Amino acid sequence: RSRVQVLGGSNWSLVLQGQWMLEFYAPWCAACQQIELTWESFAKESEHLGITVGKVDVTQEPGLSGRFFVTTLPTIYHANDGVFRRYRGSRTLEDLQGYVLERKWKAVEPVAGWRSPSSIMMHGMAGLFHLSGWIRQIHSYLTVTLGIHVWISYAIFFLATLLIGLFLGL
Repeated sequence: RSRVQVLGGSNWSLVLQGQWMLEFYAPWCAACQQIELTWESFAKESEHLGITVGKVDVTQEPGLSGRFFVTTLPTIYHANDGVFRRYRGSRTLEDLQGYVLERKWKAVEPVAGWRSPSSIMMHGMAGLFHLSGWIRQIHSYLTVTLGIHVWISYAIFFLATLLIGLFLGL
């Protein structure tokens, strides 16, 4: 049984308390697949390290990846009582363990307050990522389910954007 805690939109706030290492991944990502066994081994040692190890599937949690502003995969964050630091070190088990045991994270600049996943700004970013997923679903519905040509779907979105802009401008 895996010791990696799966996080999503409903339970992500768990990382605001205690010490965490958090991986953002996608199932189709080759680099993410390469680190998977190492991440599982790291999680098995988590109790001895005094941390919790978690992961987030960005394909299932676009809002959460927006909240953390994930742009590359895999992305790893260290969190200590709500203070977030991006881990940019080697992805070997020894280096991950050393990062925690030797407190190397203290030498890393924390994520700025306005970019912190718990800030209002990143809450809005999560909403934008949700909106993009919703738009993608509508486009898929129009083109796949209804059989509308792709360019007609684009034209519908263009007109909707134009009308919303005109409405808001009034």
